[in-house]
Amino acid sequence: MEWVAWVSVIAALLAVVAVTLAILNRRALVGHGVPIKPSAAGPGARGSAGEGDAAHTLVAFVANPTKPGVPALRDAAIQACAARYLPEPLWFDTTVEDPGIGQARDAVAAGAEVVIAVGGDGTVRAVAEGLTGTDAAMALVPQGTGNLLARNLDLPLNDVDALLRIALTGSTRAIDVGWVRVVRDETEVEDDIAEADPAAVVPEETPPDTAEPSRDHIFLVIAGLGFDAAMVADTDEQLKARVGWIAYFVAGIKHLRGRRMRLEMKLDDGPWLPFRLRSLLFGNVGRLPGGITLLPDAVIDDGILDIGAIDTRGGIAGWAQLFGEVAFQRFGFHNDLPNKIGKIDHLQAREVRVRSRDPQQLQVDGDTIGSALEVSARVDRKALQVRVP
Repeated sequence: MEWVAWVSVIAALLAVVAVTLAILNRRALVGHGVPIKPSAAGPGARGSAGEGDAAHTLVAFVANPTKPGVPALRDAAIQACAARYLPEPLWFDTTVEDPGIGQARDAVAAGAEVVIAVGGDGTVRAVAEGLTGTDAAMALVPQGTGNLLARNLDLPLNDVDALLRIALTGSTRAIDVGWVRVVRDETEVEDDIAEADPAAVVPEETPPDTAEPSRDHIFLVIAGLGFDAAMVADTDEQLKARVGWIAYFVAGIKHLRGRRMRLEMKLDDGPWLPFRLRSLLFGNVGRLPGGITLLPDAVIDDGILDIGAIDTRGGIAGWAQLFGEVAFQRFGFHNDLPNKIGKIDHLQAREVRVRSRDPQQLQVDGDTIGSALEVSARVDRKALQVRVP
C-alpha cells in the first residue's frame, strides 16, 4: 500500500476517534449539568439565558398592576422571550391581599426558573420572600420611586429593554437576605399592665399601630428604627408620585427636632449596651437614592449585618454635621474628631437585638410595619439568587 493510502487510513481513524470522543464528552457534560451552547448560526440559534438550556427555561413575571406602563410591559416581555426562543412566560398580578409572596411561590411550583418582579420596593420584597431558599432566580424590572435593590445591583433603571435582557440572559448571583422580627410590641406592655391591674388599661375597639409580633419581615437593603422610619411613615404618596424619592426628605424635615431614642443594643453574644440615638439602621447594602451611601462597608453577600447608629445634637448644626459626614464617607473620608454633635457610628454583627423604653416606628426597605419596643435583626447568607448584568 502506498504511503498516500496509509495517510488516508490514519486520517480516517483519527476522525472516527475525534467524533467518538466528542459524543462521549457531550454526554458527560449533559450528565453533570453543564450547559451546552447551541450554534450561534442558523434559524435555530438561541441566546444564553444564564445557567441552563435557554429553550427550556420557563420565565414568570410577578407584576404590580397599579404601576403605570405594566400592560405595555407585558407585551414587551412576551416579545423578549420569543426573540430568545424561550417559552411564553407566565404572568401573575399582585393583589392587596398578596403583594407577591404567593405569586412567586406559585411561579416556582409551575416550574419557573426565573421570576421577574415588576413593581416598586414592596413588590421586590414580596417576590424575594417567596423565592428565598429556592433555586429560582429573581430578576427586576423596577417601577417604583426608590428602587433600592436595583440601585445597589447597578441595574439600568430607565432602560426596559436592557432590564429584560439582564433578566433573561444575565448572570446569576447569590445575595444575602435580611430579616427583622418584632420581639415585643406595645400590646404586650398593655397586657402586662392589665395583668397587674386590670383597671389600669382601657380596651380600645381599634388596636394601636403596632408591628406584627413573632413574624420575620424580609429586607434586602436597609431596615431601621427611629427617624428614618418616622420619615417613611409621613411621606406623602401623591408628592412621592410627582417628585420621587425627594418626597422622603420633605417628610424628614418635620422630624429633625424629634426626641432622641433611649435604646439598649446587643450584638451577637455581647452584653447589652445603652445608646442615645436618632436612628438605628440594619443594612444588607448601603446605597440610597441621590448618591447617598449610609453604610460604605456593607457587602451584599458577606453574611454580615452592617449597623449604622445615627445621632445628632445641637439642632440644625448637628444634622448639618451628620449630612457632611455621610457625604464624605462615600469617598472614603471619615471624621474622627471627638465630641461630634452629628455622627454615624458603624458596627457589624450576624445578629442584633434592640430594646427601647418607648415604642419606636420600624421600617423595612421603605415600608413601615408599625412600632415596637424590642426587635431582632439577622442576615441569611446567599439565600436568594438574583439576575445581574
